[in-house]
Amino acid sequence: MPKYTIRGGSTMKTEAYMNQNRGKLLISCPEKPGIISTISNFLLEHDANIVRFDQHTTDPQSGMFFMRIEFEMEEFDETYGKLEEDLHTIAREYSMDWKLSSKKKRKRMAIFVSKEDHCLMELIWRWKSGELPVDIPMVISNHPDFKEEVEAFGIPYYHIPVTRETKKEAEKKQLELLKGKVDFIALARYMQVLTPHFVEQYSKQIINIHHSFLPAFVGANPYVRAFNRGVKLIGATAHYVTDDLDEGPIIEQDVQRVNHRYTAEDLKIAGRHVEKQVLAKAVSWHVDNAILVHGNKTIVFN
Repeated sequence: MPKYTIRGGSTMKTEAYMNQNRGKLLISCPEKPGIISTISNFLLEHDANIVRFDQHTTDPQSGMFFMRIEFEMEEFDETYGKLEEDLHTIAREYSMDWKLSSKKKRKRMAIFVSKEDHCLMELIWRWKSGELPVDIPMVISNHPDFKEEVEAFGIPYYHIPVTRETKKEAEKKQLELLKGKVDFIALARYMQVLTPHFVEQYSKQIINIHHSFLPAFVGANPYVRAFNRGVKLIGATAHYVTDDLDEGPIIEQDVQRVNHRYTAEDLKIAGRHVEKQVLAKAVSWHVDNAILVHGNKTIVFN
């Protein structure tokens, strides 16, 4: 396969070549002079060419520093391992938390769903079209409703009923299915509260979509309550799941303007459109290693 192709009189790397030789580096550490030059020179010494660079600091003097770098290497397979090994030295010097990833390894996502399929199908369609470069080893639900629909895409569907009395056993079955097969979980309107034990197994790796613009209308029947309040904006919030219900680090939010002519059902329909778009964006950024978590906030280099 040629490494270059000519388009419109200019030389451009083929998309296939770029994908095969693209790496991403996420870094968070205490602010300190010289971090950028150190990392840039480090990548140069490993024959890595920086193609995208993003940074953020909470305070230039004494805050936290965050950085995301995309880079390419000609001899990727031969150099990537050495680069990863040598990063430990710099990490110790700057007290860095870091994550190195390669496009050669796709993330594996499990989807949890209950009785509404709009977020589920949005993720599946984006996966099917190639827009979401992720593997989906399974869909897990506490209802059997979408089994045929999901399995038509070749994705295994597991129905695990959940009641208050069987919750512990149900989560045990879920974790057994997930073990070693997934990297993160998308809750696509999964209407069950996960226990602290479950959340601990996938810390900062569970993304939930909340059917309101947090902190408004937390809990059941949000669109009826929004209708009763005569709201002029409805929205949705995607966030990482923590032990505190609906209070995890927010990844993405969006709103849609409504008016007095909207019924509660109209609000629900409009809300579904916002929900599926917000969840898909959050999942896409997670897959793209574009998110850094700092306390109960996120830095999203999208």
